[in-house]
Amino acid sequence: MPPVLQISNISKIYRLGEISTGTISSDLERWYKMKIRKQEDPYFKIGETNDRSTKGLSDLVYSLRDINFEVQQGEALGIIGKNGAGKSTLLKIISRVTSPTTGKIKIKGRVASLLEVGTGFHPELTGRENIYLNGAILGMRKKEITRKLDEIIDFSGVERYIDTPVKRYSSGMYVRLAFAVAAHLESEILIIDEVLAVGDAEFQKKCLGKMGEVSRGEGRTVIFVSHNLGAVKELCNTAFMLKNGQLTYSGSAKDVVREYLSNPVRITTQNDLLNDKKHRRGNGEVRFTQISINNNKSFIDPSEEIRIKLKGIVNNDVDQIYFSLMLRGPINDDPIVNTGMVCISNNEVKAGSNIEFEISILPNTFRTGLFPLYLWLGKKSELAEENYPYDVVDSVYYLNLNSDKSSKELGYKSDQPGGYLNFKCELEMINIETNIS
Repeated sequence: MPPVLQISNISKIYRLGEISTGTISSDLERWYKMKIRKQEDPYFKIGETNDRSTKGLSDLVYSLRDINFEVQQGEALGIIGKNGAGKSTLLKIISRVTSPTTGKIKIKGRVASLLEVGTGFHPELTGRENIYLNGAILGMRKKEITRKLDEIIDFSGVERYIDTPVKRYSSGMYVRLAFAVAAHLESEILIIDEVLAVGDAEFQKKCLGKMGEVSRGEGRTVIFVSHNLGAVKELCNTAFMLKNGQLTYSGSAKDVVREYLSNPVRITTQNDLLNDKKHRRGNGEVRFTQISINNNKSFIDPSEEIRIKLKGIVNNDVDQIYFSLMLRGPINDDPIVNTGMVCISNNEVKAGSNIEFEISILPNTFRTGLFPLYLWLGKKSELAEENYPYDVVDSVYYLNLNSDKSSKELGYKSDQPGGYLNFKCELEMINIETNIS
């Protein structure tokens, strides 16, 4: 049986900064080589691998490079990789949102895709009208959509707001309705990106169940991209891993997840992170000098205790030092929980002193995800808006929580919130050393 999706030597190259080559003569050279002589674009030869952690020498980067794979009817394929690996670009090519620079793609049947919140929705139209609009975009007849309408509305759980313009929907409501449309309309290939993480735990479980039904029960093909490795392992029978735009490993979902977790992401040195001026502020009277999370492990299993070790240097005499830690949400960076103001010292601390302390967070406090940290050292005031910051490090360090276990194996219940659970932390190992002779 021929595959429903065949990707052959797909590459996608982007130019950083400028759209054209920058000069008329270079544009003409490209046109002559490609259109008249039918040769490869000469500028592609200097394109570099898309590694976000290095500056590079060329302004041409490969978002994808020489990707080859096939997907059979009824197969559930998982695609994993760190941020910037090329996952979303690949899905946009399959969904025909963008075209590949080189290579061919063959698709048998219709594709329904959910790539980001609000994909294919018009904000001024109601939820009901957008169901018909989205169905029409997918090539469905009005009778087909009407036949599925009640089922779509019931699954989405937004019946009360179905005749309200979707511009008034929350991001979670958007995703609920968009997924319901994509999953219930009769397309041969269903493509789902990470957007399901916006939904609550109960809806995520419902979506995974529906995708399993679509794949195993209805014989339709599902392509699923997620950082939730437990969900990939549970839903998909095959998977592959992308790294810097290249397909580096493929096989069963279980084997690919194991390979991904056994090859840690390169950890940027602490000094590099702390030199990030864009996400750091404060007057510098006290500065963080070292921050490590579980000894710089690339991934932390949610069932592990989280230990954040912090060291700092006192550059000027100060009469008090307070610390605060806040976690931002993995989707929209909104604050989700914080320690409040924790006293490190309420006495005078001399310049040249070192401080060292550690925060511990109980196991099973958070679900999987990438949580940006907000770290604060400063002087406390009775009025919160008058707190005096010595050093603030914001969204430079992350809690990277991942596991190949399912939500059930981790002990999470469907009625528990999706972002975080019973947050409790302790401050330990307070140590102030004065290095003045």
